[in-house]
Amino acid sequence: MHRHGSAGLGQARRDWLKLALAGGVCAPLLIRAALAAGAGGSGMVEVKGTVLIDGRPARMGVAVNPGDGVTTGAGSSAVIVLGGDAFLIRESSDLRTAGQGALADSLRLVTGKLLSVFGRGRRNLTTATATIGIRGTGVYLEVEAERTYVCTCYGTVDLQASNMPEARETVRTTHHDAPRYVYARGEMPIKMIEPAPVINHTDAELIMLEALVGRRPPFFGSPTQYF
Repeated sequence: MHRHGSAGLGQARRDWLKLALAGGVCAPLLIRAALAAGAGGSGMVEVKGTVLIDGRPARMGVAVNPGDGVTTGAGSSAVIVLGGDAFLIRESSDLRTAGQGALADSLRLVTGKLLSVFGRGRRNLTTATATIGIRGTGVYLEVEAERTYVCTCYGTVDLQASNMPEARETVRTTHHDAPRYVYARGEMPIKMIEPAPVINHTDAELIMLEALVGRRPPFFGSPTQYF
């Protein structure tokens, strides 16, 4: 593993992070941590508490590559960038990645909670109960024993229940419009995919993640009330 220099974060990304912070729409601590990290390429942007990469202690600036597994302990979290994608991994989470080059085109959230923003192209996210096909979007996941919470914050995803492949739905949203629970098993009448509320993630976090990869979420600057 190696460190990325601060030059890796382009000036445009730095300017956008500063603009987001000045505009008051981002969580200041997250934005300041991202600016301080200076890790514009693939790598760890923020480490809080116990974070491991393939079982080894992680630190800010360390490379993260497709094929790596990232785990967080209780009360811990990590922000990582992989190519044009960025992730906020919350506490007690286990994320496995796969892919070639700088692109992690397949990710599995074994346990925990994950907020992700993706660039163009197809990605595949899986949990024990759900398969989520990504098409350039922002997504928040929470894994529970019998269900997965999926909020398509914006963009398009194809949802499928792992234990009932015929239970599927294409979700298109612009601003947290259609969160879903995807269940391991359905009750009678069977409903493997059901509507859910918006929980446990914010627009400030999405803005921060998109800023790290030089983008703005589609809701930014709109009159829509932020979460």
